Amino acid sequence: MAFRTLIASVLAGAMAVLTPAASGVQAQGLKVLKAGTSARLDVPMNRAVVVESDIPFAELSIANPGIADISSLSDRTIYVLGKSPGLTTLTLLDATGSLITNVDVHVAADVTEFKERLKQILPNEKIEVRTANDGIVLSGTVSSAARLQRALDLAGRYAPDRVSNLMSVGGVQQVMLKVRFAEMQRSVSKSLSSSVALSGSGVAAETGTWLQGDNGLSNPVITPDGNSLGAAFFGFDVGSLEVGLLIEALEQKGLVRTLAEPNLSALSGQEATFLAGGEYPVPVSDEDGISVEYKPFGIELNFIPRVVDGDLINLELKAAVSAIDTANGISVNGLSVSAFSRRETTTTVELRDGESFAIAGLIEDQFTDSASQLPWIGDVPILGSLFRSSSYQRSQSELVIIVSGHLVTPTRGEALSLPTDRVKPPTEQELFLFGKTARTQSGAAAEVAKQDFSGSYGYVLD
Repeated sequence: MAFRTLIASVLAGAMAVLTPAASGVQAQGLKVLKAGTSARLDVPMNRAVVVESDIPFAELSIANPGIADISSLSDRTIYVLGKSPGLTTLTLLDATGSLITNVDVHVAADVTEFKERLKQILPNEKIEVRTANDGIVLSGTVSSAARLQRALDLAGRYAPDRVSNLMSVGGVQQVMLKVRFAEMQRSVSKSLSSSVALSGSGVAAETGTWLQGDNGLSNPVITPDGNSLGAAFFGFDVGSLEVGLLIEALEQKGLVRTLAEPNLSALSGQEATFLAGGEYPVPVSDEDGISVEYKPFGIELNFIPRVVDGDLINLELKAAVSAIDTANGISVNGLSVSAFSRRETTTTVELRDGESFAIAGLIEDQFTDSASQLPWIGDVPILGSLFRSSSYQRSQSELVIIVSGHLVTPTRGEALSLPTDRVKPPTEQELFLFGKTARTQSGAAAEVAKQDFSGSYGYVLD
């Protein structure tokens, strides 16, 4: 037998005390029984171990003193101190100069304390710790990217700039983001106006929204504006004088409902973009004259999801809904350029799997009223109303943007439904004889066709 014990104990934290009276524990180490036998001795860096030889030695040497330092405490006991990572050889000779044994001394970084701290901070993670030369190698599977980073940060405290990461992140790492734009716009306007027009031989006068027509005669004919809505016209003659009275009373109401719900999936840490709409050409001037620049419009969604810890999701997103607004366009050098109405938000939020977050909201209330009258005459009670016009307008809008995050996994293709599965073209008989624009389906497709255009496509929600 080469050795009685090959490194029975490594004294962690401090050099072992040799005498039992001092420590109560007798140092155990290398027991040499036969000459010419080699063994391996592992020594932590900046730590010491004590080994004993069963055969008295007269001389010992170390091949590389830069890796380990040795000293003899007696003719049977050797003190070995690890200095720097590496592998060297310890040689023992007897009094006659004969070789007793060669021992391979392997010095590596001390990871005992690091393993204890790692287990305390991340108790449920399956992380394996190894040493490589003067660094630390981490391998295994962790539950999230945040915990992986914590393990790397802790390892960097023990081996700065010498940490090799072979770990992988387990669990679901794909995120589906659902964004809902909901906007309601209401408007109401009321107007009440009256005006008087006079026309006679060589004399014409009017107030309000009249248009004075001309029939080619010496006396013009009073006719109301053709654009007047909700108007009542009264006309009569007083001798050669024609008198016209126009009363306009109009109330307008409007309601607009806007709903957009883009859904998009992406891998954790990767950017995803979505655009459903188009691009509008806008002329711009440059050094070569006038060129065309295209501006996107429609439903836009850009986001970067990050699965932080378990089911906690960090979302960095930009969402927008835009449309062409011809009412606010401009004309430059004969070119007509439309404007855009746009609702946009850019933010970063955190939420857990299945949770929703209202990231933006807007309540807008506008009120306008106006009154116009003929000076002094419009202030006369009762009669002055014929020379006065009043209008009232109020518009209200409310916008809410809600995001929902889900951890998702792929599924089999046959388990998915598509919007095209709900509609089947009719036959010529069904179209021309019965006026049907879609054919009735049977089976599972018919059940799907009865549903509204909503649901999950392409992924299965956990």
